[in-house]
Amino acid sequence: MSQAIATESEIVVIGAGPGGYPAAFAAADHGKQVTLIDANPRPGGVCLQCGCIPSKALLHIAKLINETHESARWGVTFAPPKIDLDAVRKFKDGVIDKLVGGIGQLQKSRGVNYVNARATFADSQTLNLTTADGQTSRMKFKHAILATGSSPAMPAIFQKNDPRVMDSTGALLLESLPGRLLVIGGGYIGLEMGSVYAALGSKVVVVEMLSGLLPGADRDLVRPLAKRLEGAFEAIHLNTKVDSLDVKKGGITAKLVGEDGKPFEEKFDKVLVSIGRRPNSQNLGLESTKVQVDAKGFVTVDAQRRTTDPNIFAIGDVAGEPMLAHKATREAKVVAETLAGEPAAFDNVAIPAVVFTDPELAWCGLTEAQAKAENREVTVVRFPWAASGRAVTLDRTEGLTKLIVDAKTERVLGVGIVGAGAGELIAEGVIAVETAAVARDLADSIHAHPTLSETIMESAEAVFAQATHMYRPKRA
Repeated sequence: MSQAIATESEIVVIGAGPGGYPAAFAAADHGKQVTLIDANPRPGGVCLQCGCIPSKALLHIAKLINETHESARWGVTFAPPKIDLDAVRKFKDGVIDKLVGGIGQLQKSRGVNYVNARATFADSQTLNLTTADGQTSRMKFKHAILATGSSPAMPAIFQKNDPRVMDSTGALLLESLPGRLLVIGGGYIGLEMGSVYAALGSKVVVVEMLSGLLPGADRDLVRPLAKRLEGAFEAIHLNTKVDSLDVKKGGITAKLVGEDGKPFEEKFDKVLVSIGRRPNSQNLGLESTKVQVDAKGFVTVDAQRRTTDPNIFAIGDVAGEPMLAHKATREAKVVAETLAGEPAAFDNVAIPAVVFTDPELAWCGLTEAQAKAENREVTVVRFPWAASGRAVTLDRTEGLTKLIVDAKTERVLGVGIVGAGAGELIAEGVIAVETAAVARDLADSIHAHPTLSETIMESAEAVFAQATHMYRPKRA
């Protein structure tokens, strides 16, 4: 897929993930001459090759396995699933290959030059390139777009140089199924991967330092997921930290310290460390430019995603929170439009967050906790999916749809959903928040019946105490 390395390019994009390749494609669509550079011989970045995409392929399998157990309640019984791990990996890898191939074709169609090399800045308009076989060269550019992403955080106490102590990338390799898996961290990566391994047959124990799973997410949304995971996992230890890991041939002994301060030990076959990610802003030669990096390692950018060096832009995880693929893709379009001389700014107010567990969690805009912290006068509506005909037919009534509405203007400020397909449903919430829709807009828009999307309509109706399937007395 790589082409000959040129000595100059109008625009260089460093990193070919969900920020980098959309930026290269969008710039090319605007008539720019673009070079896309990545140390991986294939485009797609972490998200496609060892992150978002493979994890969702495995979560799809996990959901199917779980449904074969749940269907007994519906009068349909299956034999216990037989797991062919080689076939599972083949399916996952096939998904990746198909999408990578598609990106490669789009890259060629747009005339974007793909260079497989490691790039570092020599100065504000020059890159040093080093290929895998050690060949070096230089490339001049007019503008650079930094899209180097992030990497799993791995504290020194967990760095054991043993494949049984995994980060998210190692967990996705699915080389073997541990009898017992310790997941350090109750965030979205830990819970997603823990759900996969539990469905495939591992006994999963989650340890979270804080008082609840998915710190930062709305507690109303987390509650149904936590209840379901209590049945799927062997144990969930909150207010607990992992003090040490003793890695031996026969297993890994974890020393845990609970809320009472008393240490206890448990033995595991594998450990997944999933305590967050760090931006890839080191060892890029940024000190040879005017680019500034903050204390957390994020590159400082403005509304156009221009760094403090006028020739260099930064997008995606390396440019700050939230570290989400779709945020990076939107930033890519903003940068391409800016370089094309068009008015553009990253001013989105609704960036959806989705946790692809079962049930899924999704939210956008203002949360109830944020509204309280900001002393905002809001109306909060919770529509239980037990009142949804479609949720009842799916036997998934644990869900909830939640609206945060400005008490005076009735503008929709935030939407939160937990339940089957929440990641798809949140798109309507994003449009409502982004376009400053009011609750009446959602309430008066006809939603198909019976669907889960009706819960958004009825939540909006409930703002006015008019929801058909939920009684909410009118306030005086």
